[in-house]
Formats: sequence, structure tokens, C-alpha cells
Amino acid sequence: MPGRALLHPPAASDGELCERVSRGDKGAFEQLMRRFNRTLFRTARAILRDDAEAEEAVQDAYLLAYRKLADFRGEAKLSTWLVRIAANEALARRRKQARRNLLAPVVGLDGAAQARTSDGPRDRAERGELRRLIEARIDRLPATLRSVFVLRAVEDLSVEETAAALGIPPPTVRSRFFRARSRLRAALSSAP
Repeated sequence: MPGRALLHPPAASDGELCERVSRGDKGAFEQLMRRFNRTLFRTARAILRDDAEAEEAVQDAYLLAYRKLADFRGEAKLSTWLVRIAANEALARRRKQARRNLLAPVVGLDGAAQARTSDGPRDRAERGELRRLIEARIDRLPATLRSVFVLRAVEDLSVEETAAALGIPPPTVRSRFFRARSRLRAALSSAP
């Protein structure tokens, strides 16, 4: 249908959006943010295990990416470059938290997630419970395994993209992913 094509113009490529951003088009940067927000959030959450901290890390990553977009040379995919920035921001936050926790323990914060009641049908509630169970098991993985697992299994990045994003060799990505999957299988099979 000819009219339909006018309603949904083809999506701009990452390169086109970068070009528009470099010319000051803020709408193009918003499109980039919408395109990669889920991936960056999952990356940061895998490292930080906290939704609010992950959101802040992603916001900081976007600010840094906006300032450094002119430095992006296109040697890697834009998504890999952005994931690397988000991972670095999340890792910096985690290191800062660890230092803060060593200096002054936080009292009164238990970090327990509150179960939400669902008004949806039974299937939706069961999927939500399964999702929470899986997220809890992923959160229990060591950080090195967790970040690789989320990038490979959840975000579907290649071994090479994951290696570039985390700054580790591809064989390390493969072994950590294998170990993470094995641990998750064992944890989920023994879950009540």
C-alpha cells in the first residue's frame, strides 16, 4: 500500500543517526537512545543488580556517549561501543559502592525486592514469577559470569561483541558463558 509507506518511513541507520547527532539533531540522539536503551539497561543491571542504579548508570552512559560521539570511529558496531560505555559506567558505580561499603556500612537497607501483585490473568502472573526467579538466579551469579551471560543470552550479542564490550578475550567470553549457563541450569533445577 503506497499510503502505508508514508506512515512508516524506513528507520535511519546507526551511521545516519550519528551523522545527524553530530550536526546537532537532538531528535536523532533520542532515536539512538530508544534503539539501545533496553540493551544498555540490561547490561548495567547485570553488573549492578539494582534497577535504580542501572538507570542512573545508563543515563550517565548516554551523557558520555553524546559528548564522545565525535570520537566514534565506526571500527565496531555502535551498539558495541555504547554497551562498552554503559558497562564501564556500571563497573565504576560498583567499585564506588564497594569502597563506600568498606568505609561506612549501610544500615537499614535490606535490598529485598517487594513482590508485586498482578491484576492480569494467571499466565501473566506465572510468567512474572518465573521471570523474577530467573532474575534472582542471574543476580546470584558472580559479576564476571553475570555480565557475560546477560550480554550473550539476553541481549544476543556475539562472542566478539561481548568481548569488545567487556574488554576481555573471546575465549574468556565463551568459557564464562558456559559456566554461567551451567550454574543457572543447576540453580533452576533445584528451585522449589
